[in-house]
Amino acid sequence: MTRSPSTLAIAMFIIVMLSTLAITWWAARRIKTRKDFYAAGGRIKGWQNGLAISGDFMSAATILGVTGLMYTTGYDSMIYILGPLVGFSVLIFLMAERFRNLGKYTFTDVASFRLEPVSMKAFGACGTLVAVIFYMIAQMVGAGALIEVLFGIQYAYAVILVGVLMILYVSLGGMLATTWVQIIKAVLLIFATAVITVLVLSRFGFSIESMFEAAVAAHPKHMAIMAPGGAAPDLISVASLSIAVSLGVIGLPHVLMRFFTVPDSKEARSSIFVTLVIVFVVFFATFVMGYGAISVLAGRPEYMAPGGGLIGGSNMAVVHLADVVGGDAFFGFISAVAFATILAVVAGLTLAGASAVSHDLYGQVFRKGQASEKEEVMVSRIAAVCVGIVAVFFGIVFEKQNVAFMVSLGLSVAASANFPVLILSMYWKGLTTRGAFIGGFAGLISAVVLVALGPVVWVQILGHAKPIFPYAYPALHSMVLAFICIWFFSVTDKSKRATIDREGFDIQNVRSQTGIGAEGAVEH
Repeated sequence: MTRSPSTLAIAMFIIVMLSTLAITWWAARRIKTRKDFYAAGGRIKGWQNGLAISGDFMSAATILGVTGLMYTTGYDSMIYILGPLVGFSVLIFLMAERFRNLGKYTFTDVASFRLEPVSMKAFGACGTLVAVIFYMIAQMVGAGALIEVLFGIQYAYAVILVGVLMILYVSLGGMLATTWVQIIKAVLLIFATAVITVLVLSRFGFSIESMFEAAVAAHPKHMAIMAPGGAAPDLISVASLSIAVSLGVIGLPHVLMRFFTVPDSKEARSSIFVTLVIVFVVFFATFVMGYGAISVLAGRPEYMAPGGGLIGGSNMAVVHLADVVGGDAFFGFISAVAFATILAVVAGLTLAGASAVSHDLYGQVFRKGQASEKEEVMVSRIAAVCVGIVAVFFGIVFEKQNVAFMVSLGLSVAASANFPVLILSMYWKGLTTRGAFIGGFAGLISAVVLVALGPVVWVQILGHAKPIFPYAYPALHSMVLAFICIWFFSVTDKSKRATIDREGFDIQNVRSQTGIGAEGAVEH
């Protein structure tokens, strides 16, 4: 069931699409080198990059998924708000400057600084692609549900439309187009969430307590929405989810790529500070929107589907809320902003996946560093098409899943595979190529297998009676396995390569803290 198409909403959608395509055309004319395509030439200012990073992270899970989870489960969804703040805090204090000083285009450039590059590039590309696909599924589901509700077109066609647009952004405009789409989208999202927060609170005399009381009275679970146990039913699930949404942020390839778009490590650190402030503000607004949706939408049958629940599912809670508090004009605006949010994030994800294929796999593993810039960019554009097709397929398969939950699976993979290798490559002298390669793949494979055997895929998607792995979130188990394997296979490694890896730590440490020898070096 869908609502009647809104002329204003359609007009705003068209404006958003034409604007982003115009940015892509502008950016495409300025791409001359590999660095332009992968890193926007390294010319993005810190505050601009901070907006772009926040735009990268504040995806469909933020504006649609987390609000939807709060609408259905209540208090526990705060994990999705607080976790990323922890992750970005770790980034700003422990990793931002080191990462910028050590890398060039992708996070595996950092991991392979002192480790054997071919092995690390192969692992990094696999970790990137799996995390990107999981994370991108959520965006495709959110986009499909949004367009289906607004325009009445079939879900599958809506997902295909988004796939086509994201392929155009990345294959033509590269990082420069993706960055400016993210910046514009972040500004629109900040404005939209601020307005809707004020409009919601105004209905309760700007009293959060009154809003809570109304939500408790309206929700079928009543006081249960103010207590833990809704989104994660047991302590293991809570711990696993918390690890995913906090440490997984540090392993997201499309976020890490943005450190290379700024001119130096100082600007990289300021980027994360700006991101942290923006994410905090928007996530507070999301908290208000979630409980506001419970209170405001209660008793309004025009937003309810015949079988129960909201039209379009819980992911559409914020869109329906905007219609109630702001009328048709604001409904059209928030819908366009949500769509712009999804387009921008999938563009960043597609670029990260395409870069992993072209720069890591093709350029380093297959061509051993001998590929020309023109070849790499061409392979990246072909890879963008392939990644887009895969994302469309899985977006259709996972149609009914909450987008915040789907993002948590992508974060679980990033926390299990990318984060352990990345953090230990920077801070542990004993890390060896063998340990990083085996441990990284142990985390990656175990995370994917446990997701497949868990309740979402094994039961809800494949139709089995009960899951083999009882928990929806694998990060607690898979990340611990990764760290153990990395440690064990490193300390037992007595090879000649292991000696080179350990001896290279001191040089790497000086470079990471001072920037001496790095393209992004600054005076200290």
